[in-house]
Amino acid sequence: MELRNKKVLVTGACGFIGSHLVERLLKEGCKVRALVYYNSFNNWGWMDAFPREKLEEIDVYVGDIRDYHGVKRAIESVDLVFHLAALIGIPYSYHSPDSYIDTNIRGTLNILQASRDSGVKMVLVTSTSEVYGTAEYVPIDEDHPKKGQSPYSATKIGADSIAESFYRSFDLPVVIVRPFNTFGPRQSARAVIPTIISQLLSGKNEIKLGSLKTTRDLVFIDDTVEGFLEIAKSEDTIGEEINISTQTETSIGDVATKLIDMINHRARIVTDAERIRPEKSEVDRLMGNNEKIRRLTSWRPKYGLDSGLKETIEWMKQGNVKLYKPNLYNI
Repeated sequence: MELRNKKVLVTGACGFIGSHLVERLLKEGCKVRALVYYNSFNNWGWMDAFPREKLEEIDVYVGDIRDYHGVKRAIESVDLVFHLAALIGIPYSYHSPDSYIDTNIRGTLNILQASRDSGVKMVLVTSTSEVYGTAEYVPIDEDHPKKGQSPYSATKIGADSIAESFYRSFDLPVVIVRPFNTFGPRQSARAVIPTIISQLLSGKNEIKLGSLKTTRDLVFIDDTVEGFLEIAKSEDTIGEEINISTQTETSIGDVATKLIDMINHRARIVTDAERIRPEKSEVDRLMGNNEKIRRLTSWRPKYGLDSGLKETIEWMKQGNVKLYKPNLYNI
């Protein structure tokens, strides 16, 4: 699909990946409507940091994906939907699983139903590598079994299944986009990389972490966003589940060591029991197979782990570290 001049809705536009995607779609020449979560402060998340001239290009729609009527109005006259809005923190899903059902499953159903009613040309539903659970084999391809090891991942499995059912039952042009562990500027404090960097930049010599043995396939934000765009441009992707991954894995311990070497050689890692997830819930190993996205699109990862970490550190050094609370465990 040619994206220039297309009317595009991005849900979760105020968040980490969503805000970067909005900027990239503007560069692509899209007419962007950004759905941001209603709040009494009229806070637009990371979009509040955009320059005024960029904000003037965006049709900001304030609402809630749990409300079908508002979602339907947001999707009116739209060609393409990038659905990213979700609750994503795994520890918080232990605390408040009901809210994950309402937001991730009911919210996705609202997006799909409104898209069907409005005749949207393509809906990209954002999944997560967490739906695979601990790898039964690597690299993990899209046929790997799904395993709900946390309430969060269970709701994303449910949302993915509903999306697939709308494709099969109603011919809705749906793609399930499955990024592996995206990192970079604007990532929230509940993620491990900004947690480590913010502790190091605050001058701490003891870095509190949970498990160091788990491995993740770490994708820099620019590569993830390009993955979304390339998937949207290819009609061959409709009806598919597609990983965005580097097809490499790095342990959390190795990531922490890299960041200590880059920022503060004197720092050492200490285990914080509060950050250890329940044994049967922790996903021990993730490494994605990216053969399908390479076959169906022209996407290729451009960033290595080290270059992505350097950009993230520089962004946090530019005054953004004050937005984090390194003394707290953010769930």
